[in-house]
Amino acid sequence: MQKKVRIMSLMFLVSATLFTAQVMAAETYKIGGIFAVTGRASFLGDPEKRSMEMFVDAINAKGGIDGRMLETVIYDTEGDPTKAVMHVSKLISKDRVLAIIGPSTTPTTLAVMPAAAKAQIPLISCAAGNKITSPVNPWIFKTAQSDILAVGAIYAHMKKENIKKIGILTVSNAFGESGREQLEAQAADYGLSIVQADKFGGKDTDMTAQLTKIRSAEPDAIVCWGTNPGPAVVAKNVKQLDLNIPLYQSHGVASPKFIELAGDSAENIVLPTGKILVSALLPAEDPQKTVLADYARQYTDKYSMPVSGFGGYAYDAMMIVAKALEGTAGDKAKLRDNIEKMKGFVGVSGTFSFSPEEHNGLGADAFVMVRIKNGTWELIQ
Repeated sequence: MQKKVRIMSLMFLVSATLFTAQVMAAETYKIGGIFAVTGRASFLGDPEKRSMEMFVDAINAKGGIDGRMLETVIYDTEGDPTKAVMHVSKLISKDRVLAIIGPSTTPTTLAVMPAAAKAQIPLISCAAGNKITSPVNPWIFKTAQSDILAVGAIYAHMKKENIKKIGILTVSNAFGESGREQLEAQAADYGLSIVQADKFGGKDTDMTAQLTKIRSAEPDAIVCWGTNPGPAVVAKNVKQLDLNIPLYQSHGVASPKFIELAGDSAENIVLPTGKILVSALLPAEDPQKTVLADYARQYTDKYSMPVSGFGGYAYDAMMIVAKALEGTAGDKAKLRDNIEKMKGFVGVSGTFSFSPEEHNGLGADAFVMVRIKNGTWELIQ
């Protein structure tokens, strides 16, 4: 009899343990991440992955959201649109996540948007292309500052410098095309004339031919639009050709990696960036200063490496998801609605105010202009 009681007690204990484990698993909020952790775009995806994991560790240490822990499921796209689509499918059907953060690049984001929208899962991209949120898709958001704002910041600086004629050199992918569209569309508004436009491939290792053609058009400045490593090659070729005209880069290279790749050729290059690279130089009254300082401190303490604005995109996305999850009991539609209603949310990348017509939510104040001097960033006032 005692043996039977012991067996029944053991069976009850096992059942209770399994039930508790199932309940605990059910009570986590599972969030997906897809980043270019390795490959040519790893300078984007690696800090994004680290920032997402860092935020989730911190929020769980404080008790999670409404008493539920956050759980991350992160896959590496390697910057490949095909792999990104495969991973999003897995996040939706196998992992059953409530939201997806990423991808890191515009081409991979455009590739996965249809699947996320069809499954009605909120996706917050870390890429900048305008086509991600224009036209608005109810389920797609992004935290990276838009190409529209980046071009406006560059052109406003050029106007102050009395630049009239420019040459443009853009990478042959979705990010480059988006930038090229805005460079062409906004030029007249700032009294600028594009005298020569050319392209380069993402894997090209020499842009001398394109820059020689641009030089022959005698521009006052050159704008290069792309992400590493191509823009660093352009910087080196500009120096090798001794062009002696200002070179502007896009926000796509706003990280220490660009300076590392370009070396001495990065000197005096001007570009728009989120405020994270120059947070210490911001006035005390800047609304982002505290958030930027907290993020930089956490990141450098945890990983012993400098922050980049790219990691901030994922950090912002997680902050937005965490805030929007409150009170939803994990309902994806309510989560989506709460994101869209968010106003005045101060993040690393800027102050976000979303609406049914605006799924990026950032204004011109999300950018500052910087110049590279002596291997670091100088804030242009």
